[in-house]
Amino acid sequence: MEILKNTVVTLDYSVRDPDGNVVDDGANPLVYLHGGYDAIFPLLEEKLHGMKTGEKLNIKLQPDDAFGEYDESLVLIEDRELFPADIEVGMAFERVGDDGEDDMLFRITDIADKKVVVDGNHPLAGMALIFDVTVREVRQASAEELDHGHVHGPQGHHH
Repeated sequence: MEILKNTVVTLDYSVRDPDGNVVDDGANPLVYLHGGYDAIFPLLEEKLHGMKTGEKLNIKLQPDDAFGEYDESLVLIEDRELFPADIEVGMAFERVGDDGEDDMLFRITDIADKKVVVDGNHPLAGMALIFDVTVREVRQASAEELDHGHVHGPQGHHH
């Protein structure tokens, strides 16, 4: 079956940086609803469109096509007293916006001298990514999957 709008696609994949370092070994297949549901990077979805089971794709995504460019303005230095006592480098938290809704995910990158450095960039921001993909399976999406806008069942979303 061909990858077309409203099909469920299962991919075997791995992701490397330009130096060949593994970013994601694809230990679990990627299963997504194809056709503009924002489940994968748009350029990757575009290149997969029309492919069939067993076909392979190798594609390099520039930062703008993946997690975006690194934005220095998203690195903030905050007073230590604004945080709970048990924080550690690597922890993540969501900043609450003025409207009371979760606004953005930040990671703690340093703790020193009564200050905490937090970074709102995705850990892979600013990095080109090389995807090696094999189409494992393509099937028609169910009416429920289309209604909900995501995959259900094994490897997909469960309610």
